[in-house]
This record gives sequence, C-alpha cells and structure tokens, in this order.
Amino acid sequence: MKFEKFPLSSQIIENLEQIGYFRTTYIQFKTIPAILNGEDVLAIAQTGTGKTAAFAIPIVNKIHESKTNKAARAPGCLVMVPTRELAQQIGKVFSQISKHTFAKSFAIYGGVGQEEQINQLQAGVDVLIATPGRMFDLLSQGHLETKYVRTLVLDEADHMLDLGFIEDIKRVKRVLARHQTLFFSATINPTIKKLAYSQIRSNALRIQVSPENLVSKNISHSIIKVPMDDKRHLLVNFLNSNPESKVMVFVRTQVRADRVLAHLSKNSIEAVNLHGGMAQEDREKSLATFRNHSHGVLIATDVSARGIDLPGVTHVINYDLPDDPENYVHRVGRTGRGFAKGDALSFCSPEEREKLEQIQEFLQTEIDQIQIDDTFLKEIPPSKDLQNMSVAEMLAMEEAYFGIEDKKSKKRKKRNKS
Repeated sequence: MKFEKFPLSSQIIENLEQIGYFRTTYIQFKTIPAILNGEDVLAIAQTGTGKTAAFAIPIVNKIHESKTNKAARAPGCLVMVPTRELAQQIGKVFSQISKHTFAKSFAIYGGVGQEEQINQLQAGVDVLIATPGRMFDLLSQGHLETKYVRTLVLDEADHMLDLGFIEDIKRVKRVLARHQTLFFSATINPTIKKLAYSQIRSNALRIQVSPENLVSKNISHSIIKVPMDDKRHLLVNFLNSNPESKVMVFVRTQVRADRVLAHLSKNSIEAVNLHGGMAQEDREKSLATFRNHSHGVLIATDVSARGIDLPGVTHVINYDLPDDPENYVHRVGRTGRGFAKGDALSFCSPEEREKLEQIQEFLQTEIDQIQIDDTFLKEIPPSKDLQNMSVAEMLAMEEAYFGIEDKKSKKRKKRNKS
C-alpha cells in the first residue's frame, strides 16, 4: 500500500519519497492506522521490515498536525532503546521523516558530555530518543521532564525488558498521564511477552508477523564446522576470497574482537572494531568508516546485533555462536534487509555444538551445513617479498599452503633423497 493512502501530511509524504519510502511493509500497513488512532501496540516482526518507520511516521504526523511551530516545553513522545548506536540511528530516522515539519526530535545517550544534550532539552524537544542510563541521569539532575509524555515507545522491547529495565519503565509510566504505549521488537519469548502485556491496555493491537522461518527469506544462512583454533584461518581465507564484500563479523567478547582485528591486520586485511569497551568517539568512527564504504569488515560484539541498519552488508559471519539463540536471528538480520539479499555463515567448533542445537531448536529447523576444502583452514604464509624468493622457496611455500606437489617438486624430493 502506498503511504499517500494514509491520512498523513503532504510534507511527510514528500520526506518519505526523498528517503526512498513509497510503499508500506506489512508491519507498517498494520500499525500506522492504530498508532494514529492512539491505540497501544505490541508489534513483533523480523529484522529489516521497517519497524522504526512504523512508529516514527505516525508519531511525527500526530505532532505536526497538533501544534504550531513552537518548541515544546518538554517531550511529548519518549522512545527508549537499549544501545547508543540504536539511539543515534532512530534519531536519524525521526530527523529525516520530520524534516520541515513542526516535530522536533533529539537523541540522548551516554559516553558523551551532557552539556549539549541539556541545552537541547532546554530549547525544547517533541520526541526524545534515549538510552535508560543517560535518561535517568538527566531526570535525577532535574534537566528532563517526562510528565508531558503522551506516547511511550520501547524499541527492541524484549531486550529492554530482559536487561531488567522493567522497574525503570514502570517508574516512568507511573508519572505519565493517560498515554499510548508502543512495544516493537523482532523476537519475544513467553516470559517477556507476559511482562509486555502487563504494561499495555487490554484492548491494545497485538500483531506478530510469524513467517514460516524466523530468519528472513532474503538471507541464505548456513554453518561451517571448524576447529576453534582454525576459525581465524577460515576467516582470513574467506575475506581474501571475497574482497569486494561488506562483512559483519560477530564475536563473543570484547577481547575476542580485539584479537580477531589484530589477526586480520597481521594478514593485511583492513577492518574496524565495535564493542562496548571502546570510547564513544571510537565507536562512532568505526561505524562511520564501515557505513560509508561499499566494502569492508566490521568486527562486533552483540552491542551491534540489534536494530542497527548498516546499508549494503553482503555477509554476516558468526565467528562465535551467540550464547542466546535469539541473538542469532538479530545478528544475521544485519544483512538481507528490506528487499536486498544477504548471506550468513556461522563457524561452529566442537565446543559450540550445544549452542548450535539450541539455535536450531529456537528456529525449529536445521541449518544447512557447508563442506569446505581443508586448504581454507590453513594459515596464510607470512608475507615475504616474492621477488627475492628462489623458485625452490616459492614451490616450498606453495606446497606448505596448498598441500600440492607438481612433477618438478616430486622429482626434486626424489633427487634429494638419493
């Protein structure tokens, strides 16, 4: 369905066309009318289906049509998100949709100074996108007022509730007048769903897009069984075989991310890191570097598994299988977004067999296994100036790496034995 079929302002329609939105996705088609009507919504849909626009479009439209071009005293809409990167991304979406409208949006998050954020809040904001930590800091300091909030959004709601923010969410809701609550996520388990239901009105719209597979049909995903110590060699060989690809590599820990980055650098492969142990400035720099290039490698922990929209990602590699099976869905969802196609590979060591079983049980399907040649598990020979190598050295290197012997090599070995 075309967006112009909805009762949206002409300026918002124009903004949507400028950013390439012409027709609704299914989740947008189902939720936009309900949000415009002030209903509570609990929406569960696959990654890459346009959930952010599904709530941003009607929120901006309601603000634009209900006010004059005057800054609000305090936010009328609060969007709570689990990570800094997601706050930045959602803030950008709101800015694009609200261009030349009366709706003013702003994102606050930790890792950066408060002064600019405080100044913006004092100037007036209609839509505030916030991570809980920074939001409660500014609330306690008296720089933020939430009693005028009429729409509360939890994006990646299952993760927010699972992280233990339910009491904080209840605390916010207690000080609000009658308000609209919107929960959006890609996955949700029965326990978290029960918590979510407790925070919305009984007549709320509950929509769960439940395709046959939790992983988008745009994504081809498979596993490669490999010894733990050989994962680094497999990754290097894969990246060397796909030099024009844009690849996200997910690892289990921050230390692991740094080690993989160092190994790629040792093998002359440029890559950037993204994890919670990095300074916010460095995190933003890594994201910008990866986002602004047509190809490259980003090594990340699960801080980037949810919600982050990085255009053009051709491959996702689970260097380590996730501890939480749901994160598998979120990770592989960084590729194959919208109408694009994508590939996801998981490196599974014998130690991770139980995690693989849990993922397959969660997906209710067996993931295809790819058989690879052992040459992909061999270490790349150390770099050496080939011009200064003798023919014998080059043949020896070739044999060591590829495990092959040509006729001259066999004759040479036979001659040496005699």
